[in-house]
Amino acid sequence: MILLQISDPEKIPRFWYKIRMFQKSLKKAAEFHGHVCPGLAMGVRVAEFALKDFISGKAEDEEVLCIVENDSCAVDAVQALTGCTFGKGNLLFRDYGKQAYTFIKRPPGNSKKGEAVRISVIWVSPEETVREKEMWKRYMEGDHAAEVLEAVHQRKSKKIKAMLEASEEDLFTLKRFKTKPPCEARIFQSVACTKCGEKTMETRTKILGGRVLCQPCFEKEMEICKR
Repeated sequence: MILLQISDPEKIPRFWYKIRMFQKSLKKAAEFHGHVCPGLAMGVRVAEFALKDFISGKAEDEEVLCIVENDSCAVDAVQALTGCTFGKGNLLFRDYGKQAYTFIKRPPGNSKKGEAVRISVIWVSPEETVREKEMWKRYMEGDHAAEVLEAVHQRKSKKIKAMLEASEEDLFTLKRFKTKPPCEARIFQSVACTKCGEKTMETRTKILGGRVLCQPCFEKEMEICKR
């Protein structure tokens, strides 16, 4: 349980409701992700905002899609809570290294522009003490002594607590706009690579010397040709 000091008694019921809902969402995300960490917590805040302010509920199909610009732990929370998933085709990854998440509502017929919101993280984590920095350095160097693990745990808890306390204005900048969403996910035939024999999506194959090759085999063949 996260323990906080609340100076205004009138805020207590609403605040503890917020904590319960956050912990419920964090638990659900952790069941998918495997553990609790600050990155996952930030993803929960992103997903909770999208569910509260933009989409009416968890996506069942591709009526809502999300474009993520990083492959951090936060993305697993987005998948677990919003229903925008990699396997379903309504989670698209753009490798920009940005903490940004764009949710788009797909309009009927996919011919018009849909409403969209881009959530960009601006939150700055609490300043770390000299000891916290030293413990983290030891942990990253492979030191898993009891005191190091305890310090790392406290460090993560401190960040998660700060995220929960932060307002949405302190966490994100928002950009609302309309855009034509990417095409819905398509299903293609699979063909066997003539070299390795593994089934490959037809649109991902390469033709070399009349042979149908998967991407890895094609690249290996091209390396041989260069020698």
